[in-house]
Amino acid sequence: MTPHSPLSAQEATDRLAIRELIDAYAHCADRRDAKGQMTLFTEDTRFLVFMDATAAEPTQELQGREALAPVFDNLNTYQATTHFNGQSTISLDGNRASGESYCLAHHISVDGDGQRTIMIASIRYLDQFAKDAGGEWLFAERRLMVDWTETRPSTS
Repeated sequence: MTPHSPLSAQEATDRLAIRELIDAYAHCADRRDAKGQMTLFTEDTRFLVFMDATAAEPTQELQGREALAPVFDNLNTYQATTHFNGQSTISLDGNRASGESYCLAHHISVDGDGQRTIMIASIRYLDQFAKDAGGEWLFAERRLMVDWTETRPSTS
């Protein structure tokens, strides 16, 4: 691992704000706060979903903050979800930044017979960030890359 150069106060502040943005996204998802989740994105955002991370083309592509509502609302089909954010990397460039973050997403479903299943997805997010006029970091583009999934019965 290479040693870090000293961080300026602004760079440290920006890195922390971006990590808090990443965590806010997961928190809103697990609380079913679609409106709050949407506010984390720029008005002209792009959101791309790759259900197979090796695919050349996205499974779904959305343009604009308002287009995100049905995607985030879809989480209501699950009884519960928990998103565990892992490692992340951030590259800052003034009021723009890019990054990659990892997440293990757990989704509990209950079918009509009361049978519970858990689906776990290993996700990488490839992000472009933009700082707005008020100094707040937002997602300008988010690529959701599903590396693998596992579905199995859940006993509790």
